[in-house]
Parts: sequence; C-alpha cells; structure tokens
Amino acid sequence: MLSIGYDIGSSSIKCSIINIEKGSVVSEGSYPSEEMEITSPKPNWAEQDPELWWKYIKIITKDLIKKGSVKADEVVSIGLSYQMHGLVIVDKNQNVLRPSIIWCDSRAVQIGNNAFEAIGKQKCLSNLLNSPGNFTASKLRWVRENEPDVYKNIHKAMLPGDYIAMKLSGEINTTYSGLSEGIYWDFKENQLSKDVLSYYDIDENILPAPNNTFSVQGKLTKQAAEELGLKEGIVISYRAGDQPNNAFSLNVLNPGEIAATGGTSGVVYGITEKVNYDSLSRVNQFAHVNYSKENTRLGVLLCINGTGIQYSWMRKNTGTNLSYSEINKLIEKVPIGSEGLIAIPFGNGAERMLENKNTNAHILGIDFNRHSHPHLFRSIQEGIAFSFKYGMDIMRDMGLKMDVIRASKANMFLSPTFRQTLSNITGATIELYDTNGSQGAARGAAVGAGYYKSFKEAFTNLTLLETVKPEEKDLEVTKNFYQNWYEQLKKFL
Repeated sequence: MLSIGYDIGSSSIKCSIINIEKGSVVSEGSYPSEEMEITSPKPNWAEQDPELWWKYIKIITKDLIKKGSVKADEVVSIGLSYQMHGLVIVDKNQNVLRPSIIWCDSRAVQIGNNAFEAIGKQKCLSNLLNSPGNFTASKLRWVRENEPDVYKNIHKAMLPGDYIAMKLSGEINTTYSGLSEGIYWDFKENQLSKDVLSYYDIDENILPAPNNTFSVQGKLTKQAAEELGLKEGIVISYRAGDQPNNAFSLNVLNPGEIAATGGTSGVVYGITEKVNYDSLSRVNQFAHVNYSKENTRLGVLLCINGTGIQYSWMRKNTGTNLSYSEINKLIEKVPIGSEGLIAIPFGNGAERMLENKNTNAHILGIDFNRHSHPHLFRSIQEGIAFSFKYGMDIMRDMGLKMDVIRASKANMFLSPTFRQTLSNITGATIELYDTNGSQGAARGAAVGAGYYKSFKEAFTNLTLLETVKPEEKDLEVTKNFYQNWYEQLKKFL
C-alpha cells in the first residue's frame, strides 16, 4: 500500500509517495524546477493563481508515478501540507473569484491592527492567542472593503490546502488547526470567534466546516483521478499548514518537543498544552495537528523573516561562483566570532519577534585588512543562529523547554558551522533527520486513514542522520560574541 503527500509551497509543489508497510520513500520530487511566479500588482501585495498549484500537482503526480513505477491501485491515501495564512475564495460553482492573497502579502496589516485595538488586546491574546494581524481573516475583510463585487459572490473562503482538497474531492471543508491559523478560532470558548466574525462582519457560513487533521476529509473524484493518473475513491485523510506539518514530519507532537527550519525564513516551532501567549505578540500560537477540544496541543511559532535569504543574497551579490556546500567548508577555517565581523540578518521586512520593527540587515565592523568572503559568510551564519537564540528566549519565557531541537538536514542545517553555533548558543542538542514536508503529509494521511494505528508506528523508520551537541570548549567564547551581537542589535530597535 502507498500513500501520497503533497507540500504546496509558494515556490514549488513537492510530492512524496511512501510505502506504508516499510515506511520508505518510493518516489519523490518537486515541480517546477524554477520558482513559481508570485505577482505583485501593487506594493506589499503578493498573489498566486490557485489553478497553477493544481496544474503542477497533476504534472508532478504523473511524473512520480512513472519514475517510481507506481501502480495506481496501490495508492490508498492522500495528505496535504500547504503554505499557511493564504486566502482562496470560490463561488457556488467552485470557481476561483480572484488570485490567492498569499502568506507574504501585507495589504491587510492595518486592518488587523485596527481589529486588535477594537476587539481589545487582552481579549485577542487570551482568546485568539494572537493579534488578528495580517492573517487570513484580515485578508478576507480586505476583500469585503475593497472588492465588494467579488465579496458578494463568495460561497466559501478557504486556505490553500482547503482549495486543493476541494479540487481532489469536490468537497469543501477545513480543519480546526486551519481555522486557528486564519485567526477564526476562540480557544477559550472552543468555537469560531464571535468577536472576529462580528467585528469583520463575516458570515460564518462562508467558512468551511472543520474536521480533525487526521480524518477522512473526502475521496478522490473520478475526474480528479483521471487528471492525476490515480484511481477514484482514494481518501484525503490529512491536511496541515506547512509549519505544523514540518513539526509532524519530525515526530514533534508533545509538550517539550521542538522543530526548526532554516530556509528563506527561519522557524522554531514548539509544542505546549498550556493556553498561553506572549504579551507582546512576538510569537504566534495555533492549534497543532493533534489538537482537539479534549486534547490541547498548541504550536508556538517563532518566525524570523530574514534568515537564509540574507545568506542567499550575499552569495548572489558578492560575485562568487561557489556552491553553498563549498562556502560551508570554506567558513570552517574562520574562527568563532568571524574576527569581529557582525551580521544583523533582519532584512526581509518587519520582524514580528522584534515587535514588528523593520531594522533592515547590517554588516558591522568590516576591516579591509582582515576580512574576506569567508568572514562575511561565517558572520551571516552566526547572526542567523543568534537571531534564533533571541527568539527562543521569548519561547523559554513562556515556559517552553528547549533542550532538543529536531530539524531536517536541509537548507541552513546543512552547514556544520550554523548548527554547531546554534547548539552552542542555545545549549540545545540538535537532531537531524532524513525527512521533508511531503513525506510528513504522506505519513499523516496513512495515520488519518487508519493504516498506521499510532504515531509511533508512523515514524518507526524515521532516520536520524546526525546529532549535534554543545561543545564545552566553545561555549564561553560563543556567548561573548552573542552579547556583542545583541548590543549591536539593540541600536536598531
């Protein structure tokens, strides 16, 4: 028996087909090879055509079926991971009414700020665990205010994963986790937020009905099966936003467990059972994949916009033709602290963990007689690790334990310098695994369909590739350089 997992990102569609009994990957890949187009008709806008996601899902599915010699009648479940916080709206005929307003679009920031004030900061934080911010509910309100002719034709307002589930099954529904990421869910009342719906004047019937994340949420229609090269009736049995799904992919499900990623942005995602919040709203809390009204499991999400993107920017703009792996080897020759060079990595817009300040990125202390490309790249990796430390301290103050961090061995975590610096400065052991978001979605679907009887069984063959522990001899010097970095950061806050 086989399970398919899709990870619908803003850059590409990733897909994995796993053998359920063996827990092994049969075939996996992504499409397209170049990043998907994000259109920006106006400043601070970011939109994508949802039909493009569906088109690429069909292409990658057929390609992987052929590549892995997959028999269509062996596929028994489908799982979905998707870019969080996007808005997709359709009419009664399930036709898309406008391009999706995706996660990095910031047109609704002021709408969310106004709601935070009007509903009340304390009420928002205690009940929603977040400010309404630039999340999905605020984007839907933006459509109501600015595109009334579009709004009046809305049948359902969905997240990207809900839309793909609709294309697969013909049914429109969502999850409790999805409602929470849209800032529609009241955690104190365990129901849709009357405050948000009332203030934004949103009819709750526009929102899809929720299911548990691990459950049969629809079945593949005949038409969709023909377009994908699969068989009719396969269950869609798992759906989660990309960060909760990344945590699930790493078997992070219980209080005290931590997942991290280090791509364009950096994320630390920790599990708690306490309905808690940061009074300055520097981190967000959402219902985790195993949340239910009876079983409180919340994901505390720290997102740092400007992490790997600074590393990528520096590589593109310094005239070097070195690969990332070559750079990672080169910087190991530079001592801890980059001989006084300091990088502040926040150059990708306002940072929530800095109370929505936009400090821009900075390289400080350049000495033309000492510093070279390797120093620049090491200082950036150290600066990114230090920014993780800064944010993780906020999470510790909320009561989260940060002793072990689980991550896929990918992106920034491919660098020995980055992961050792992160381990040294946080005191955490880092466990690196061979997995990704689409694999997690495939495993989640097998759980939701009942082919795995427990989470433990789903992760029997999850491979631990490497463990990184703090190096005692380097702790004091790393701590000193972090203090230098922190003193420089404070000048921009």
